[in-house]
Amino acid sequence: MKYTQLGRTGLKVSRLVLGTMNFGPQTDEPTSHAIMDSALDAGVNFFDTANVYGWGENKGRTEEIIGTWFAQGGGRREKTVLATKVYGSMAPEGEPWPNYDRLSALNIRRAVDASLKRLQTDHIDVYQFHHVDRLTPFEEIWQAVDVLIQQGKILYAGSSNFPGWKIAQANESAARGGRLGLVSEQCLYNLAERRAEMEVIPAAQEYGLGVIPWSPLHGGLLGGAIRKQAAGGGTGRSSSGRTADALADATVRAQVQAYEDLLDKHGLEPGDAALAWLLTRPGVTGPIVGPRTPEQLESALRAVELELSQEVLAGLDEIFPGPGPAPEAFAW
Repeated sequence: MKYTQLGRTGLKVSRLVLGTMNFGPQTDEPTSHAIMDSALDAGVNFFDTANVYGWGENKGRTEEIIGTWFAQGGGRREKTVLATKVYGSMAPEGEPWPNYDRLSALNIRRAVDASLKRLQTDHIDVYQFHHVDRLTPFEEIWQAVDVLIQQGKILYAGSSNFPGWKIAQANESAARGGRLGLVSEQCLYNLAERRAEMEVIPAAQEYGLGVIPWSPLHGGLLGGAIRKQAAGGGTGRSSSGRTADALADATVRAQVQAYEDLLDKHGLEPGDAALAWLLTRPGVTGPIVGPRTPEQLESALRAVELELSQEVLAGLDEIFPGPGPAPEAFAW
């Protein structure tokens, strides 16, 4: 495994991030534990989750599964850089109640204590804001973060799904108080969705945030979707849901077909290439991979060692041209 610094911090993390969103809803507890063991054995030390994962009446379940894994000991917690998130409502299902969501100081305090209990740990390494909160000023948010850091409950703060200007606003507010501010941004970024290159990634680079792309295979579209459709005879993820809907668009299908043809020509697996491409992008710490099975984790691990040729990189840019940086992306 290769490692890098998380943004401008001294924290060293793996170039692949283990996403745990499937643990609980898609993957049972024993299999989830096996995947985490395999990830750690392979050198993946950066695990990402969120308090709402598990969803609906089972929200919090994913953190509980990670907690029972930590409880097995064997250095599991000590070797793991743990990131979780706060924002979504954690009010009891069917009982909407104020102050159980967003980023008020009250909810941040309540949410972090609940996450620590589920995760069976005394601290969270990277505590991430899952979405912008248009109602809470950053002065309040940073005051709450200060308390948590002083209490030893969190070490760093990160963001997720923030626009570039909010990253700037958050870190300018932090700087005025002499704080470290955000150290990471988790955003939607992949070959098929490159709008983050306009302002989010430049802002992250300017303020020293590590970029952690989520959905690196764009919901499976970049994982050999057309090939899998043909081989599966109309079953599986590629023939239903968001991927199938996307492939029903003739323009998208032609683009994905060109992508798969290019990689076939060079003897590359689509999923491996999509992850390896992200690892070449400026500012990217590591993409989040969310395996449902141990086999899917093994596939993702290959990408770290894969070096794409200039010919392949140029071909990918031709098929999936990015918008370019702002303001040139939309102005002169």
